[in-house]
Amino acid sequence: MGLFIKRWLLPVLGAGLALWLIFWLYGSLDFVRFLDGLRHANPVWLFVLAATILLEQLLSGWKWRQILYDVKPVGTLPLTGALLAGYGVNVLVPLGVSPLVRAWLIARLHGLKMGTVLSTAIIARFLDGVVFALFAGAVAAAGRIPQIDGDLRIGLSVAGAVNLLLFGGLLWGLFRFRSLFTRREPLINRLFDWISGRMGADGPRLRASLGAGIVWPRARARRIAAIAAAVAGKLVAATHFLWAGFAAGVVLRPWDYLFLMVFAGFAMVLGRFVRIPAGFVFGAGFALKALGVADEPALLMILFSYILTIIFVVGIGLVVLWQSGFDIRHARLEAEPGNAGQ
Repeated sequence: MGLFIKRWLLPVLGAGLALWLIFWLYGSLDFVRFLDGLRHANPVWLFVLAATILLEQLLSGWKWRQILYDVKPVGTLPLTGALLAGYGVNVLVPLGVSPLVRAWLIARLHGLKMGTVLSTAIIARFLDGVVFALFAGAVAAAGRIPQIDGDLRIGLSVAGAVNLLLFGGLLWGLFRFRSLFTRREPLINRLFDWISGRMGADGPRLRASLGAGIVWPRARARRIAAIAAAVAGKLVAATHFLWAGFAAGVVLRPWDYLFLMVFAGFAMVLGRFVRIPAGFVFGAGFALKALGVADEPALLMILFSYILTIIFVVGIGLVVLWQSGFDIRHARLEAEPGNAGQ
């Protein structure tokens, strides 16, 4: 019953909610005007948009390189390729296994333990969460927030604070208690070993590989670079709507683009939790409508950003998977806890 709910009922309900949201957001869409805007879209700005979408991923790969460097120096391009491959797998198998796939690819290509690589990828993700929370706080404190029903400024402040506490707390916990990973005495480790054993894994070995990946760059320059890459990645992400807007003939204020990035980001995360397809699309649509952008150019801006992301990020990711000889069935075996420490 639980499997039926997870695989079928929740996606069907999510799809139904998605259709309702589309109708609610764009029920009065002038299709002729929409097609006219599509025909007259400026291809130069679409090219710039595509370039910044890839630049954001390259910055993520560079950030991951700084964190992984003390374990083993790995080039930015292979790490970026692994990130894109993770997005590609999410399309083929939408079960949230992209971090495992990224770790699996890098571990296989560079002779590392999958658990160790996975820990560095998790640290990079937690760092992103902290930086995103700081952007949300900045937008809530100083940004131009559209006036809608309810206090959106307070909502963004609360969401940003929760994000900061969550990811900041997880980062602190990882580094504060990483020495415990190698000890059997703590109750949580014995429980971890018991659960791992039930799943056919070697608990102590898995803990050791995960603990080996809980690292922070020793060199000051790399610590600064990791944080700078996370900040730069969010700023580049905020420009996606700038270039998409130029292509569609829309110009907003600078703070509006940060607001769009933050609001759409929260909507995307919420959509994953409640299984609403394309949560980013609806979050961005709601935010653009709140900023007073007409339905037709707003939908064009969203589609330009969303479709180009799918084409370049997911498309290149699938090519990376194909070139690496990735086999989903084999990768699932490798991703089992019993093999994660190998």
